[in-house]
Amino acid sequence: MPVSINFDAIQSFAVFADKLNFTHAAEELHISQPALHMKIQELSASLGVPLYRKIGRRLELTEQGEIVARFGRQLRENADDLLQELLGAGPLRPVVLAAGEGAFLYILGPAIREFLRKSVAPLRLLTLDRDGVMDALRSGKAHVGVAALESTPSDLNASLLCKVDQVVAMPQDHALSSRRRLSLKDLSGSRLVVPPPDRPHRQMLSAALQSAGVDWEVAVEASGWELMLHFVKLGMGIAVVNSVCSIPRGLVTRSLPELPKVRYYLVRRDRGPRSGAQHELAELISRHS
Repeated sequence: MPVSINFDAIQSFAVFADKLNFTHAAEELHISQPALHMKIQELSASLGVPLYRKIGRRLELTEQGEIVARFGRQLRENADDLLQELLGAGPLRPVVLAAGEGAFLYILGPAIREFLRKSVAPLRLLTLDRDGVMDALRSGKAHVGVAALESTPSDLNASLLCKVDQVVAMPQDHALSSRRRLSLKDLSGSRLVVPPPDRPHRQMLSAALQSAGVDWEVAVEASGWELMLHFVKLGMGIAVVNSVCSIPRGLVTRSLPELPKVRYYLVRRDRGPRSGAQHELAELISRHS
């Protein structure tokens, strides 16, 4: 027997999925909390799957709930686009771009400036790590993403933007600054400013140094290139960073050819329609990178 889908309930569930709070979601939808709760319960029953679970005081979506929420976000976007087209008005829904701090600081600036100057569509930015960017695209919370990837995801549309060298940043008077190029062996005994252990850059660097038989020490852990370089300037240690980083005065960089280039990709949802503004933003990012 075919399932009757309540599209209004699905769109309401998408709002709840973004809030994970019945009170806040009901306020945004301008309905009562009991009415929203009943609507979602009826949706779950009609689909035959649980859409969320309660863990202690916290609510989280089930795997099926993530799927329904993604569909609901796309449904709301399509409805907004239809109304705007019928009314002959410009797009009011923002284009959402998700990227990491480094991409926003060193890669995306020119594209964002041109988009804001030329497009009538609003632009919303999400600053996330690599996994966060992928999750935002898959869930429908972002339309366009930029991230450094080792491999391209099969369920998303990824195109290479640029390849970036990895370099060692150090004070001008550091012992290694007299060399134009460094090897991993040259870092033996060094105190390194590194990201936390769960970050991809730290894992890559640790694996490369271990493979080369290099002993090193953690000088300080820091999240983000800017903070890492700040600690280098303070004299805490040296750091391996991307060559696109803005290097503070008093520091120099030296190439480290043994490490692979960092590949930044433009990533978009593979399925579903794309608005003209989303396409415009993606084109600008590709052109300026």
